[in-house]
Amino acid sequence: MLGGLSTEELATIFDEWNRGELESFLIEITADIFKVRDEMGNDGGYLVDKILDKTGMKGTGKWTVQQAAELSVAAPTIAASLDCRYLSGLKEERERASATLKEAGLKDDEVIARVRGTVDRKRLIDDVRQALYASKICSYAQGMNLLRAKSIEQGWNLNLGELARIWKGGCIIRAVFLDRIKKAYQRNPDLASLVVDPEFALEMVQRQAAWRRVVGLAISAGISTPGMCASLAYFDTYRRSRLPANLVQAQRDLFGAHTYERTDMPGSFHTEWMKLARKGQIGAGASLN
Repeated sequence: MLGGLSTEELATIFDEWNRGELESFLIEITADIFKVRDEMGNDGGYLVDKILDKTGMKGTGKWTVQQAAELSVAAPTIAASLDCRYLSGLKEERERASATLKEAGLKDDEVIARVRGTVDRKRLIDDVRQALYASKICSYAQGMNLLRAKSIEQGWNLNLGELARIWKGGCIIRAVFLDRIKKAYQRNPDLASLVVDPEFALEMVQRQAAWRRVVGLAISAGISTPGMCASLAYFDTYRRSRLPANLVQAQRDLFGAHTYERTDMPGSFHTEWMKLARKGQIGAGASLN
């Protein structure tokens, strides 16, 4: 959309990507899909452009996200994908929302046209390639962490590197990328996450600038990229040694007396937040007087 790429150009790009680091079953079939013309219509266009934008599902994604929640494993990229399927099913609602927001003054076409005018197509294509690769690392990291958690719970003692090798033999997620995952777990069977494997970590750092450009560009144009956004948020959250979760814990303790831990001493603590806050207000008032 922002690159103004034709269906033929997209087919060529995906073919090219399938000869590099993104080589996979899904990239390959996507290139093939872009090449197929509509034989039922009369305009000689491409079939993919005639398909209703309403995704079906068999329940695998729902089951995966449920398992992640039960095991307390963060899987935002997988959850974002599932949410997109749910939203795609609301075709009539989305059409009404589009019309309502346009009447309210939302000018999508103008915004996209303005952003498109700033885009270097060649750079955008390469940025998307890098962003897709980095997002895949996060997605596979979440899936592997889910499998590891379930293995620990059930005592399966799964060999994650061997699983990656088996998948490469033939399944919907088969990809040359899986060789890299296998080697990562061979280097460290107790690897906490693919994100911290030295080789993957280096690649993510090298690609993060392109990744951020793609996500930022999409957001500025109002184009939904939930998978890439969720992966980037996962990366940015996971890599932080300190998060604003301290405020959440304070809120939980205030409204539910759930207690909290401190950074400077061991133990669990509870505070009478409202009483101390009022005391602080009184003290501040007194000092002003």
